[in-house]
This record gives sequence, C-alpha cells and structure tokens, in this order.
Amino acid sequence: MDGFYFMNEENKQTKSAQALREEAVLKFWQGSNIFEKTLEKDSLKGEFVFYEGPPTANAKPALHHLEARAFKDVIPRYKTMQGFHVPRRAGWDTHGLGLTSKKEIEEFGVDKFNTECKESVFTYIKDWEDFSDRIGYWVDKKNAYYTFDNKYIESLWHIVSEVNKKGLLYKDYKVIPWCPRCGTGLSSHELGQPGAYVDVKDLSVYAKFKIVGTENGYFIAWTTTPWTLPGNAALAVGKDIVYVEAKVGEEILVLAKDKLNLLGSDYSIMAEHFGSEMSGMQYESLYGGQESENSYKVYIGDFVNTETGTGIVHIAPMYGVDDFDLATKNNLPKLHTVDESGHFISGFLEKRFSKDEEVAVDIIKDLARRGLLFKKEKYEHSYPHCWRCKTPLLYYARDSWYIAMSKLKEDLVRENQSINWEPTHIKNGRFGEWLENIKDWAISRERYWGTPMPIWTTSGNEIIVVDSIAKLKSLSVKSGNKYFVMRHGQTENNVKNIWSCDSTKADPLSDIGVAQVKDAIVEIKKQNIDIIFSSPYPRTQQTAKMIAEDLGIENIISDVRIGEWNIGTEFDGKPHEDFFRVRNASPDRYRFKLEGGESYTEVLIRSAEFMY
Repeated sequence: MDGFYFMNEENKQTKSAQALREEAVLKFWQGSNIFEKTLEKDSLKGEFVFYEGPPTANAKPALHHLEARAFKDVIPRYKTMQGFHVPRRAGWDTHGLGLTSKKEIEEFGVDKFNTECKESVFTYIKDWEDFSDRIGYWVDKKNAYYTFDNKYIESLWHIVSEVNKKGLLYKDYKVIPWCPRCGTGLSSHELGQPGAYVDVKDLSVYAKFKIVGTENGYFIAWTTTPWTLPGNAALAVGKDIVYVEAKVGEEILVLAKDKLNLLGSDYSIMAEHFGSEMSGMQYESLYGGQESENSYKVYIGDFVNTETGTGIVHIAPMYGVDDFDLATKNNLPKLHTVDESGHFISGFLEKRFSKDEEVAVDIIKDLARRGLLFKKEKYEHSYPHCWRCKTPLLYYARDSWYIAMSKLKEDLVRENQSINWEPTHIKNGRFGEWLENIKDWAISRERYWGTPMPIWTTSGNEIIVVDSIAKLKSLSVKSGNKYFVMRHGQTENNVKNIWSCDSTKADPLSDIGVAQVKDAIVEIKKQNIDIIFSSPYPRTQQTAKMIAEDLGIENIISDVRIGEWNIGTEFDGKPHEDFFRVRNASPDRYRFKLEGGESYTEVLIRSAEFMY
C-alpha cells in the first residue's frame, strides 16, 4: 500500500510522485495530531453517531477492505466538516480458528482452543494498523475494543435485555439452516453471504408410497433430499390441485394432472379428483419409525404446487420448515433420524453421513429392490452451504433464541424510506425486498468460542435476562458458608525441596510440621469449623486428623481434586527446579505435561470443579 512504483535506469524501484505526496500529507496529519484536533474542536451541530463495524483481525487486510474503509472514512470526515462531533473508535472482531467442528475442537482441547482463538486476534493487528494509516483512515486505535472483552460482551447483554423488555425475545423449536460440521445454525443474514448458495447436481427420487386399501395403488412423491425419506411421516397435497389415478401397466399411480408428462405416453386415466378429496387417505410407511394415529396419511398443504415434482410432497417433520409446520398443525411425531453431525442414528444407514451421495444411491437401491422406486434423476439447483467451511447445510429442527424481527417489519420498512441509499435502487431492491420478507432472527449459536447468552429460564418458564456482570453476581446463589484453606504442616520432603506426588507413599509431618498444625488449631477454633475436606495424601490426612480430633469433628471428606500437582513419575522425588526448568522452556507451559502427569491448567480445572 505504498502507491505506485517505477523502475529507474539502474533497475531500482522508486516511488511515484503521487505516493511521495501522499506520504508527506500523512506525516503532517500524524505529526500535527490533525485527527485528534477534529475531535477536540467545537462541534455546534452536536454528535454524529458512527459505529465502526470491526474487521476480523485474524487475517491480513485485502484490497476489498480498502474500498469499505474509504467509504467509512469519507462520511465521518464530511460530517465533521459540517460541524458535527464524530468520534470513531477502532474495533476488532475476534473470530475463532480454522477448527470449526465440535469434534475437532474437543480433540484439540476446548480450553486450548479458546486461548488460541484469543491469541490469534493479535497476529495481524499491526498489519491492519499500518494499512489503515497508509490509506489515511482516521479512527481511534488507542482505545480499540475487542469483541471478546467483557465490557463489549456486557454491551451485548444489555441489548438482549432491552429486546426482552420490549417483548421481542422468545425461544422456539424451529427448522433452521444447520451446519453439521460446525455444529451451529446460520441466520438468514449469513445465508446472504457471497457464495453461500452453490449450484449443485443432486440425485433426486420419485418414490412410490403404497396406498392402503388400493391394490397396486401408489402415491408418487418427489424429493431432492433422499436422505430425509427414512424420516417420512406424511404426504401433502394441494387442496385445489387436480390429481389423477393413472394406470401404468398393472399399477395405479396417483399424481397431479399437470405432471402426467412424467409417465410418458403409455398410461390411461382411471379417475380425477381434487386434493381436498384425498385428505385423510392412508399409505404404508417406507421405513417406519414415525408411528402415531396421525402418521402416514395425506394432508392439505398450502405450500404444495405443480411447478416441480409431482404435486405430492413428502413430509419429514424435522427437516423442512413447511414439513415442521404441517406436523405441528396435525400433531405428527417429531423424531430425528439423523443427529446434529448429520449422521444417521439407526437403521441400515446407521452412522453414515446424510449428505454423502452414496447414501442417496443406497436409498435408491433399497427402494428399487422393494418396488418402491418410480424413477431417479440428477437435479441441478442452488443449495445453501456453510460460508465458513463450505459444507452443505441441513434444514434441521433445533431450539433457538429469536428476536421477533417480524414484529418490527412496518417500522423497518418505513425507516428505510428515509435513508439516502447509493445507489438508489438498493432502497426498494435488494434491501427493501429483504425487509419485506424479514424473518425472525435466530441469535443463539452452539459454539465454544463466542459471547455467552445471558438468558436463564426458571422452573416456571420465567425468562431472566442478565444485562451485566454485576447483575449476574447479584443473582448468583450464595451458600452463606465460609471456606478456609490450609496447607498441611511441613514434611521432610518440603525441607529437601523435592516433589512428592505419589499419594501411596508416606511423607509424614516433621516435628516442625506438627508444631505448625498445633499453632494453626488455636486460630481455627475461633472459626466454628464444622466440615473438613482433605486430599488423600498421607501428609494432608495427618494434618486433617489432628484438627478433627481437637475440634471434635468425626468425619473427614477425602477428595482427589484438591490433591498435589501430579507432575508425572519422571521428576517425582526430585528437586522442584529440575521440573520447572523443563516445563518453563515449553512454548505452552500452562498446558505442558509429562507422561502420567497433568498440566497446570488441568490442576486449575479440577480445583475449580471442587470449589464450584
């Protein structure tokens, strides 16, 4: 980002006059604190609010960032010259690492993952600051905010609290775009990311559903997601669509009259009727597993059409918005056939990934073997993918917290008309159309790295939204107990300054250690102690028994979680400094551990688990 370069006669790189002129201006601005002075000057027109949408600092800036920052710079400068005070504070979005599946993160270590997510933010900040300075982008970098800061998180908690006060926050069980690899849902905004939809060719299936009470009679339904067929619970037809019973060979096939072309030319029509006349008809299930008195019947669906498919829609309640709504309305079972990672839970496809094309092939083979396949074909369509990992999404029923944006639709549409859009067609085009069809916003995610949701529900389903850390502390249940921590008395190994990690080996108190415990008992008696917890090590047990006998406490509770740091057998019985010399040379000393031992972080975790 140093402007134009030229090669001189000696084949050396030189800067253009334009680049040198820009650098001179930048040097003057910085040396004279011009940006700071624009913030200090009198601003008779008051405040112009500008929020710096933070870039992701986990990667280097690229050319497209220059365009965005140019726009974000020129408008605040313009408003400043008009007489407004325009503070703008730099911010850094703090995305995670490349590990995005829960399995990968858990294998890597959740605590280590979160630590490295935080540390990775700082890798490219110097690049971003140099980039911003070179393009003349004015923003307060000294007081930059980070999205992992508690203060920032508290600001989000406050927003969620205000949303709840306005009656816009709710939890619901809905079908959402779900990434089986990342293990999280995606919002409608995320589906609008460039490249989220990819043109693909999927195997589609026309399946035959045997009609109960009709010899050789079948409903024909089409699906582009064969993996959902084991979850079938119903069929849907259009109330006013005309359907036919067409005889093909020895079979009677039922489909929309407008889709007769699917049968070719060798058929004869036996009857015609509206979809409303088919409501309640029963059929035999393809795979079972969704049994109830309402299952495997035909229902009316206002979403059914004849533009694609057969005019008969296969319903898998947990894997489609329309499917789920129809199932709710008609009290159908809602049972998952695949887990959150997209793998089948049971049956002949158990543990296989639902979006694997070989799964579709095997389902087709199974239907064909049982005489339930009408036909198959490749179908080209645009299908959503996870913008992070590029995995095809599943439409998957999950519970999530939502902001009821649909209740704000009229206000949003009205306010949009007051915005001066450039170019103007966006107002009523892409953005306006998005507002007209706005969906409730799913704000909760299931991630190890992110802002924790500040929402609790009571046993009476009351929603409690915490708006600050102080509020969280005020609501935290306190036991009223007082806890006193005491180390065991001195042992011979303490005198030698060597490790003693093996709880099976004796390491008794020295005479000085016994005297230390007796002195401590004098103070302990003043505290009304009624319970004693001790690690199982002989030295701590000896100390605890001395105290218990003097206080008249009969029971000592032994707990391994408050035991000595197990550094492993290699350095047990050796001087402390020998271990620390090796451990401190490690690039990650807090997670360093030797064979048979534990890390310092693991000690903290088990100790915290004991305390809390």
